Amino acid sequence: MATSFNEQLGQHGAWRRELALRLKLLSAWMKEHALMDAGVEARLRRLEDQMRSDKVMVAFVAEFSRGKSELINALFFAGYGRRIMPASAGRTTMCPTELGYDAGVPPSLRLLPIESRLQPQSLLEWRQAPEQWTHIDLDVNDAAQLAQTMEKVTEVRRVTQDEARALGFWHDQEPDDNPPLDTQGRVEVPRWRHALVNMAHPLLLQGLVILDTPGLNAIGAEPELTVNLIPQAHAVLFILGADTGVTKSDLAVWREHLSPAAADMDARLVVLNKVDTLWDALSTPEQVQAQIDRQRAASAVLLGMPAQQVMPVSAQKGLVAKITGDAALLQASGLPDLEVVLGQGILGQRQEILRFAVARGITDLRTETNRVLHVRRRDLAEQKMELQGLGGKNLTVVKNMRQRIDQEKHEFDMGNVKIHAVRAIQLKLVGEVYTLLGSRTLKAEMNLLAEALRQPGWKRGVKGVYADTFARLRDNLAKAQAHGMEIHSMLAATFGQLNAEFGFSLLLADTPDMQRYQAELTEIESSHVQYLSLRNALKLVQPEFAERLVRALLSRLRGVNQAAFDDVELWSKSAAAQLEDQLKERRKSFIRRIEGIDRMQTAAGGLDAQVADIEEQEAVLGQFDTRLQLLTSYFLTTAGPRPLTAE
Repeated sequence: MATSFNEQLGQHGAWRRELALRLKLLSAWMKEHALMDAGVEARLRRLEDQMRSDKVMVAFVAEFSRGKSELINALFFAGYGRRIMPASAGRTTMCPTELGYDAGVPPSLRLLPIESRLQPQSLLEWRQAPEQWTHIDLDVNDAAQLAQTMEKVTEVRRVTQDEARALGFWHDQEPDDNPPLDTQGRVEVPRWRHALVNMAHPLLLQGLVILDTPGLNAIGAEPELTVNLIPQAHAVLFILGADTGVTKSDLAVWREHLSPAAADMDARLVVLNKVDTLWDALSTPEQVQAQIDRQRAASAVLLGMPAQQVMPVSAQKGLVAKITGDAALLQASGLPDLEVVLGQGILGQRQEILRFAVARGITDLRTETNRVLHVRRRDLAEQKMELQGLGGKNLTVVKNMRQRIDQEKHEFDMGNVKIHAVRAIQLKLVGEVYTLLGSRTLKAEMNLLAEALRQPGWKRGVKGVYADTFARLRDNLAKAQAHGMEIHSMLAATFGQLNAEFGFSLLLADTPDMQRYQAELTEIESSHVQYLSLRNALKLVQPEFAERLVRALLSRLRGVNQAAFDDVELWSKSAAAQLEDQLKERRKSFIRRIEGIDRMQTAAGGLDAQVADIEEQEAVLGQFDTRLQLLTSYFLTTAGPRPLTAE
């Protein structure tokens, strides 16, 4: 029987921690023996941070009353022996709820009031203002207190139609989608805009982040949810009711917010929940299964998904089975099959991504370190030949040798002036890349889009403004790539000259490729353009909604640009660090050569003793090489992820 998702996540977390520890030990050893430059150190630190902080986000999306919260309980919280997420009949989770773990935040439930929608700040900005949230302490070891506190996410309040309209829950032009009025003409809306749960639950400690979303109206009213959070989830579970199949509102949620591109198909799973409603005592098991299969096939066709990615499940029966230890009921619930697909799909993909990143980083590290060792060996060999050539020579020859080394050092120091000039140009070009991809440029672009959306009434021409905005953003990435190529060309010429003149072994890595960021921009543009469709035109009439839309987009794009600039900056720093390291080694070589000659002149040390000292240093370098291969071989061989299935 396959292991549960919880067990697989535990294996994944242990694997990441082991990699992080080994990277830390490798970094410490290399630093102790001066085997890495600042660029290598930065890349190792980035890899270690990635291993320690990597998150796996699973988003649960559905219309109301499809059993989202019950499925979360069954998958992740059955160990408490009761429901933790509220899962009663009718509407439950009324606001987007994120569950994760941050060691710097006390165990708590943080709630952002719904009135924050009336302000222009994005959710990202609100996250940085903790004083604006309502905080409730959590006791992770007290299941009853935990469950009672989680009931807060179901809270609602009643407001006037005008207030509901301003908050994004009432649309005069779409009466069918509006919530019902009570006897006083008031509208029920969520009390909270967003909820953050921070708790040291074993799964959350492993890096799991759970995103529980409310229904269609709440999803559509919060652009940042669909522009930022859901697209960045590693897996999205779309839950349907087995008794209803794909309803009109289900289809609306899917088409508007979830319908994946071909490349993202594997990140989507459809859960046909509540299959126990089809368990009919008057039907044979074969007839029940045939009914489930028909519903599964029909749902797959309507959603344009492969049938194998539509998973029939009974979350409620699965939860009961886990709590009572009923193995037969658990198997019948379909929950184990879903957990296998989740584990092999999500965690398998994350491990492959992390494994590739580590393997690439360690391969580059080996190349850089081998270059450092080569330079040191070459310098030691030159010193040894120089000293051996002085054997039997008189003091005049030794003195002339001393003068020749001084002249070489002077010429080398004069060449450094040109290197500093190249570095100045390099820093200037990196600064221009930052200008292209920095916050100021991005905000200016978003302001143009915001102005188009602020037009009163229908937003004529806004699609053109939107397309032009993304065209300019892509052009900025192309210009950043061109600046990178210019830096590369300049450094390549400098490196070639230094290699020829001074026997350096400088090797310049390829310029960071902006294509993946170009592709990410295209993905954001295509997923975001839905908000400019006729269906959302009525929402865009509301200034508050348009403002939230632009801020959500700004938040997402800032992350793309920052990641692109970070790649360019790290590449540039690594090239500069490699150059500085070899310059430093050459300066040390001059000092060692001069000291050796001085000792010859003063007879402070015999020639044989100096040669023996150099040979001892050569032996130490050989030991370093052997040790490096041993320390890094794990990352390229045995560090691979274990298969995510049990025996």
